[in-house]
Amino acid sequence: MAERIEQSIEIENHQIINEIFGDLDENIEIIKKELNIDVKVNNNEIQIFGEPRSVEKGIKLMYDLKEIVKEHNRLGKHDLRYAINQVVEGNGDDLTDLLKDVVCVTSSGKSIKPKTFGQKRYIESIRHNDIVFAVGPAGTGKTYLAMAMAVQAFKNKKVNRIILTRPAVEAGESLGFLPGDLQEKVDPYLRPIYDALFEILGYDIYEKYVERGLIEVAPLAYMRGRTLDSAYVILDEAQNTTNEQMKMFLTRLGFGSKAIITGDITQVDLPKGKQSGLRTVTKILNNVKGIDFIYLSKQDIVRHPLVQRIIDAYEKYEGTINEP
Repeated sequence: MAERIEQSIEIENHQIINEIFGDLDENIEIIKKELNIDVKVNNNEIQIFGEPRSVEKGIKLMYDLKEIVKEHNRLGKHDLRYAINQVVEGNGDDLTDLLKDVVCVTSSGKSIKPKTFGQKRYIESIRHNDIVFAVGPAGTGKTYLAMAMAVQAFKNKKVNRIILTRPAVEAGESLGFLPGDLQEKVDPYLRPIYDALFEILGYDIYEKYVERGLIEVAPLAYMRGRTLDSAYVILDEAQNTTNEQMKMFLTRLGFGSKAIITGDITQVDLPKGKQSGLRTVTKILNNVKGIDFIYLSKQDIVRHPLVQRIIDAYEKYEGTINEP
């Protein structure tokens, strides 16, 4: 029979213990199953029983969860799952480092922080490079974090304006068939960008900046022929650019500017026969100094837990249909 040991960790108050255990102990049941340990509470201590290696992981996990609750006053389901995954996989990174890195503060006072180590690498890359490509599935915070960094750079007077762009229509920016004037035609395709900006800045400040020309949200076609100086430029949904559009965009960058390009190469909506500019550029610029490529994965998804399971299911299905 394998050796079993006991270790304990002291928790400052019962509110933190209650958050860690969850409603009806649902969190602790997940932890016990995933780490193969037993967990009990004795006054202000959480006691962990099991095989030495499992207990060691359990103590590390409890320390991480305690710090998360102290920082956020709650333990969200994503935080719990991510902390468990990091411990189970033996990741040596300190989860508390994520809690200290505030990108910016929204109009409502909410601190925007990286929630995964992949996101933290992304933020650090943006801080140290003038052009960053963020490639990964939906829900990994590619665009939202880029906009938060842009807003912070603008507030710190590192740039004079923010420009946000994306291909207006998946299949080549064909806007003519849509009703309304030009702004009404492109608005539906830029709505995700608007929504994130409203949350970060607040509607009134956003409107003021737009009126003064300090923030511009426009379809990619509007970038042609321009030189973008002292600007923070974000190209979203870059997997739906052609090779020509990607080259056009990258060569717009002027002095004192930074460009963030985001996309998901598994969701290309270009017409058959058209190559994705995002796929191609990873081969062309991979070793160019000052340009960095960050690849986020399903482990970095911060949406509903089902999103990660959906991506898993699609990967499994696509793997079977592509088999010879």
